[in-house]
Amino acid sequence: MSDARDGRVGVLKTYKLYIGGAFPRSESGRTYEIADAQGRFLANAALASRKDARDAVVAARGAFAKWSGATAYNRGQILYRIAEMLEGRRAQFVEEVRQADGLQKRAAERVVDAAIDRWVWYAGWSDKVAQVRGSSNPVAGSFFDFSVPEPTGVVAVLAPQESSLLGLVSVVAPIIVTGNTCVVVAAERGPLPAISLTEVLATSDLPGGVVNVLTGSAAELAPWLAAHMDVNAIDLCGAPPDAVGDLERAAADNLKRVVRRDERDPDWFRDPGLDRMLAFLETKTVWHPIGV
Repeated sequence: MSDARDGRVGVLKTYKLYIGGAFPRSESGRTYEIADAQGRFLANAALASRKDARDAVVAARGAFAKWSGATAYNRGQILYRIAEMLEGRRAQFVEEVRQADGLQKRAAERVVDAAIDRWVWYAGWSDKVAQVRGSSNPVAGSFFDFSVPEPTGVVAVLAPQESSLLGLVSVVAPIIVTGNTCVVVAAERGPLPAISLTEVLATSDLPGGVVNVLTGSAAELAPWLAAHMDVNAIDLCGAPPDAVGDLERAAADNLKRVVRRDERDPDWFRDPGLDRMLAFLETKTVWHPIGV
């Protein structure tokens, strides 16, 4: 692609996957073309395979112990750092959201600002969710009885197709702020904001493997993630509507937690509430004798 202004040949980009804090090519060697909302070519992206999905799950499992063992305060600091870095690259994300979602510049700016604010919002909740979900329980006997929230584990996420950045942040941030790790299938038609977000994550303080991002076909990757026995939960937000039933049945084989796809068009700008943050928490109850 030449540039008529200076005679340069443009550098066409081929983006890679984000697995374990690194940027590998798909093991299949496949790519697909990314176009903007008007159909104009933008770049090539890796077309992830079943093997790539398995590698991403291995990376997420490997990162789980360290991330879930970090203090809630530290996780909040890291999420806030992600917001800071997004703010520094705001102009780039505005342009990519505009291209991916077919928005005017002002609307794209509103989306990016909301995505930055969402990271900050969840960062603030990191050390408070235990007070909401946990409790000290009255019991008959000389015991202390506490219920405390713990992360579920590895969560597979089918990112929203219609909101390439704000929707993505709205489903990923509540998963990781509570100590889970995740494997994300980015929006197939507009993955550029998700790809650029991985560059932010890779240069932030987030440990490699906490978030792993696959680009390609959700219809191809979702069945393998839903059936994977080392995936503890799945968010079907961006699942193909005709595949939801099959994915739920596959997830039932190892009793995965499932967040169902909203059949309505979700409003990603509204107050996110606590539902997604609490969806991937387990409750552990501990009994301890009262000393005399």
